[in-house]
Amino acid sequence: MKKSSILWMSLLAFMLISNASFAQRILTGKVSDGFNPIAGVSVLVSGTQTGTSTDAAGNFALTTNQENGQLEIKFLGYLTQLVKFSKNNDLGTIVLAPSKEQSLDEIVVVGRGVIDIAEGRMTPIAVSTIHQAAIEEKVGSLDITSTLANTPSVYITGQAKGFGESSMNTRGFDQSNTAFLLNGQPINGMDNGRVYWSNWSGLSDIASVIQIQRGLGSSKLAISSVGGTTNFVTKSTDMKKGGFLKHTVGNDMFVKSTLGYNTGLMKNGFAVSAMFTHWQGDGYMNGTAGAGQNYFLSVGYKVNDKHNLNLMVTGAPQWHEQGGTATLQTYLDKGRKYNRNIETINGVEMNPRKNYYHKPVANFNWDWEISDRSSLSTVIYASMARGGGQSRRNDNSTAKVPYLAADVNNHQWYGIVSNYNRKLNDNLTFNVGFDLRDYKGEHYRQVTDLLGANSIVHTGNVNYSGPLTTSNSYSTNPWKTFTDKPKNAEDRLAWDYDQIVRYAGLFGQIEYAKDGFTAFFQGSLSEQQNIREDYFLYKLGEGRSEKVNNFGYNTKGGVSYTLGQHSLFGNAGYYSRQPYQNNIFMNYRNDVNEYAENEKILGLELGYKFASEYIDVNVNAYRTTWENRVTGSSRNANAADVTKYNPTGNPDILQEGDFLYFSNYGVKQDHKGVELDFTARPFTGLEVKGFGSIGDWRYKGNATTIVRNEDRVELATENKDVNNGKVGDAAQTSYGVGAKYSIIRNLSIDADFRSYDRLYSSLQAGEGKVLQLPSYQLFDVGTSYKIVLSPTNTLSFRVNVNNLFDKFYISEATTNTFADGAKNLWNGINTANTVLIGMGRTWNGSIKFTF
Repeated sequence: MKKSSILWMSLLAFMLISNASFAQRILTGKVSDGFNPIAGVSVLVSGTQTGTSTDAAGNFALTTNQENGQLEIKFLGYLTQLVKFSKNNDLGTIVLAPSKEQSLDEIVVVGRGVIDIAEGRMTPIAVSTIHQAAIEEKVGSLDITSTLANTPSVYITGQAKGFGESSMNTRGFDQSNTAFLLNGQPINGMDNGRVYWSNWSGLSDIASVIQIQRGLGSSKLAISSVGGTTNFVTKSTDMKKGGFLKHTVGNDMFVKSTLGYNTGLMKNGFAVSAMFTHWQGDGYMNGTAGAGQNYFLSVGYKVNDKHNLNLMVTGAPQWHEQGGTATLQTYLDKGRKYNRNIETINGVEMNPRKNYYHKPVANFNWDWEISDRSSLSTVIYASMARGGGQSRRNDNSTAKVPYLAADVNNHQWYGIVSNYNRKLNDNLTFNVGFDLRDYKGEHYRQVTDLLGANSIVHTGNVNYSGPLTTSNSYSTNPWKTFTDKPKNAEDRLAWDYDQIVRYAGLFGQIEYAKDGFTAFFQGSLSEQQNIREDYFLYKLGEGRSEKVNNFGYNTKGGVSYTLGQHSLFGNAGYYSRQPYQNNIFMNYRNDVNEYAENEKILGLELGYKFASEYIDVNVNAYRTTWENRVTGSSRNANAADVTKYNPTGNPDILQEGDFLYFSNYGVKQDHKGVELDFTARPFTGLEVKGFGSIGDWRYKGNATTIVRNEDRVELATENKDVNNGKVGDAAQTSYGVGAKYSIIRNLSIDADFRSYDRLYSSLQAGEGKVLQLPSYQLFDVGTSYKIVLSPTNTLSFRVNVNNLFDKFYISEATTNTFADGAKNLWNGINTANTVLIGMGRTWNGSIKFTF
């Protein structure tokens, strides 16, 4: 008995030792693209949760208790490689091949059900995806929009006017009619649909991927994907310990420093990623200096295999002086950096035009894997914004002394999006969800600088019988906007009102996929309520408008068929979109606009995709019609405008250089076109990309335009025949090609060429007449170099030169003055036209240390 016990104990000890030896087995290897090592590659033992990632030199070491099995080697943009292991511990160098369809599955760690990337639906759409490496390389000192410049039917303009002043048109539609999402959260303004990129400068630091879905898109939300949908997916909480320090310099004294750190997965189950950035610069155009910070905090917690939580907080407080348009002749005489906003006030030269803003955003994601066939994804978000736009004023001062004041636009925005996904069988998938939003915007004018005066006296508030006196001024420091603001009516000038928008949406989708054939149907219903409450033009207690409720809906459907390397697809959609609040209430009062009906949008598209080891090709054709449009634009008034809209010469009504605002009602647009893009990999180390798009974008019928000044006083109502007029502000023909080549290990060069043609003025002259601008071409170059110092430390360098040949070109025009025998012409354009000249040659360079 005693011998038997000893025998069993010996056998048990042998088994434990054997198992321990298995547990201590370490698999090693290196991952490469055939030329350079790849850092951050996911290495996972198939069928287990055991995994690691490659270091800066592409090496990995993975401990497993399996005697034999299979490794899954995954990295964004490459085909997943399956590597078997048995006796050998050293697996050598594993080469990954570029994927035909660049999978985003590894990048969307949280919010999978609410972040609608293209792969969230199997039926294809017209899409372009920019990954983190390209974002980091290309942005430099530019706006985040610059990363989308090399995609079909996208036109970027306006950045010469200052930091964050760029705008983006997609298929001829401005960005108020293109949906923008941050981790599934809508970020277009609830009152007017606009996006101000100065508020989102931090995206270039925190975005893991940007995907632009042209046209109908894959979003399930009831949003206005008229031009398209752009998804920004931020970095998730990194489970690997480490950090980086990056410093960037550029033209016109641009400096930017960024520090990021990840704790890795801690013993308590939490992981934290944090980042902070400071930037400043003089700006490209004269008098457009700016400075700001970006912050990002992401806290992840994996409760268990079923529940995953993540909290993200980010913001980009900033201020920047603003540029503007001028006549072409002025730029020719005074240089392309001329800024008409610079003026001398009380003997001091300054630019009174200034934007300052702080818009913190927080969202909380909860992913619940209910079973192997069902899941629930929810994001709760909040945005608290404070800031405004400053300018020189004297109109609200009875003594007509100059002072600086800001038109304030504060808001509180709360929302929740939730989506339930169910795999009904092997071929059929169903999901349903809801979208709730509550928005309140505060609008008033406040003094920011009395310019030496003790106080100013102002009038207009009907709640006071006589003039009001204010001696207080408020800071334009974006960090102080939450506390330093007027609480009394005496310090709120010109207007004082709130906008309230409440929104509820329900959406659903069903998709069938079998043997290369897919079909989907998607629909959404929404109800939107708009309220305006005025404390300035109405007696207190009497200034709340009626509740204006509008019902909207959209439907989308499509089919596709894939055979080998070829895919054909077709999609169609119809929107009935509620008007924005700014178009519902007229005359900046509580008067309801009779023209504010639901806008009707019909979208049709066909596409073809070819994917192979060496080349991927996408071809898309589309048509979008839009009825009952309400459009808006603004520009600086010139001498002719003052004569036309201010015949009495009253300086309080309109002066040269003041902004004019145009609201156009009853507009119909018809947009159609063809797009092409490709990626070629002829041999290891070389990648060539190209794009091209030809559009035919026209207005139809007549339009009614209301013209207002900066104080929102109606100056004129004009009726125009715009039938067959070309849609302006974006080039209707564009094409480009770019290449990236690895010269030696860790050293690469890249270049991009773009050409723009058939670009028209934003202003219609009537009877379909519109000014066509000269075509132009741009050429950008860059180079990257990386030094691997150790398995965890690298030193990376990047240099960009944009508009290498310093091309002088008109990027946009806001008037319609034809040549008609004029003496002063430039490339056939009358130099009396008000235009914006694009940026000349610019450069930036960066160094990044990872640890």
